[in-house]
Amino acid sequence: MAGSASSTANPSGVQGVCPAGWHLPSDAEWTELTDYLGGTGAGGKLKETGTTHWNSPNTGATNETGFTALPGGNRNGSGTFNSIGSNGDWWSATERYASSAWYRYMYNYSSYVSSLDDFKEVGFSVRCVRD
Repeated sequence: MAGSASSTANPSGVQGVCPAGWHLPSDAEWTELTDYLGGTGAGGKLKETGTTHWNSPNTGATNETGFTALPGGNRNGSGTFNSIGSNGDWWSATERYASSAWYRYMYNYSSYVSSLDDFKEVGFSVRCVRD
């Protein structure tokens, strides 16, 4: 987050690694988005369609929102990259504990989008939101 403090606000107000005029979404912003789209089953509405980037089956993917979520996978704490093609993970700007933060994830075999927390040294994608 480029040294910025955690935020639970909506909008987060955390520019972090995003360009000027954009910000990292808080957990509250992610929740507002997924709730608006129908809750945990909203993943399909966010995922890119087809199997160019997502592994088969890309269950429930319609991308009707134009979000075009891609399966960038993650980098674990020891620096190994995992799950490219099978899952997408996106950080929020909201800590859960001093050592962890909330993120959203989607899998190729499901239309769900859910949240968990993980250690901050893990590498996930980020999604910047226009201010």
